[in-house]
Amino acid sequence: MKPSSKLLATAASTGNGLKPAPLAILPPIPLYRRLLRAHRKHLPAQMRLLGDEYIKSEFRLHRNIDNPVHLISFLTEWQLYAQKIEGDSWKGEKLDPAKVEKMSDQQIGQMYELMQAIRKGREEGDQE
Repeated sequence: MKPSSKLLATAASTGNGLKPAPLAILPPIPLYRRLLRAHRKHLPAQMRLLGDEYIKSEFRLHRNIDNPVHLISFLTEWQLYAQKIEGDSWKGEKLDPAKVEKMSDQQIGQMYELMQAIRKGREEGDQE
């Protein structure tokens, strides 16, 4: 018996355990609020201030994105970040080398600036 394409499509779309369920992407404003709430609930005060400013700046910079692929990528990465913050799985985690390879020079520069701000915050915290 030859399986029809309709049956194959139905079987592939149901949760058969082989593939993770697709991530439902939150719209920008609910995601933005979720991120700020996650910071408020799960981060220490200094990290929260730094993280909140970074989130606000990134969402402002990406407010007028026209490219849907870029928009989906932006929202997906921030949603994955929110899930990690809420689950405390981010502590001690290293950056994925594949993601670093895909970053532009500007993004690498932002990561460097973020690293410097974190180090500066730690040094100031040690002096107090």
